[in-house]
Amino acid sequence: MNGPQLRAAVPPPALRGLAGTIFLIPWLYVTTIVEIIRYAFVHPQFLAQGLKFSGSLLAILTAHESGHYLFCRYYGVDATLPFFIPQPPMLWPGTFGAFIRMKSPVPSRRALFDIGLAGPLAGFIVMLPIALAGVLTVHHVPLVAGDAAGGGGGIYFNDPLLFKLIARAFGIDLANSEANSFYLAAWFGALVTALNLIPVGQLDGGHGTFAVFGRAGHLWIGRAMFVAVVAISVLGWIWHGSPAWFVFILLLAVMLRVRHPQPETMEPLGLPRILVGVVTLIVFVLCFLPFPITIT
Repeated sequence: MNGPQLRAAVPPPALRGLAGTIFLIPWLYVTTIVEIIRYAFVHPQFLAQGLKFSGSLLAILTAHESGHYLFCRYYGVDATLPFFIPQPPMLWPGTFGAFIRMKSPVPSRRALFDIGLAGPLAGFIVMLPIALAGVLTVHHVPLVAGDAAGGGGGIYFNDPLLFKLIARAFGIDLANSEANSFYLAAWFGALVTALNLIPVGQLDGGHGTFAVFGRAGHLWIGRAMFVAVVAISVLGWIWHGSPAWFVFILLLAVMLRVRHPQPETMEPLGLPRILVGVVTLIVFVLCFLPFPITIT
């Protein structure tokens, strides 16, 4: 069945010669964006799907950064409100994430622990019902002969453990299902949560690791995690055709060279925070994907 389609942009004669080649790519980029906007307003059901996705993802990111910010306020740490980093149009997921900037030292070990882990835990709490809605409303797509034989190609989003557990609890087959707006927003939310909880440098997981194990433990756990991510990157390229981790390796390498600031006091964390640390580790396991995407 034929549905509505985007109209192909045809370059004007001035851009078809050698002199116009340098302007062809930006011209196609701008005209494609204009056509996508026109298409969305002509077919509002697609605009509604986009708003569901962007609204859900921004809710997760806002909760994450608000968790950091509120605990900064609680401990008297001078911090900015969240900054959201947009992506250029046509890139997924539409944002490079969000962050707050702490402008004064963290006063204590407990403050470092609470500020560092409040973000991913708050984001996970908001992401959980979105993930539930996404998994419960996926659209089942029957396999055809070509797909079953491996004839189709594309980018496939692999499911984190959280999604698999939800699907198993409700008897849903994710392997042969088409993602929707809530699913994709929760998928990126889970990815952001897992990446931030990696125990390296000044990532949220790095803050938590420093608070629990001190400077020496933070250093060696960070190095071990870096080696693990390098191994995962190579295996992801070999097994899944995905270069997803290679850019993140550069970020982790830079973080390993930046000294983590020492809190003013290193008092004992206490049993309640140790239990929160265990819960955070469980959240990391539920959200972490060693191979986020498969490219065929």
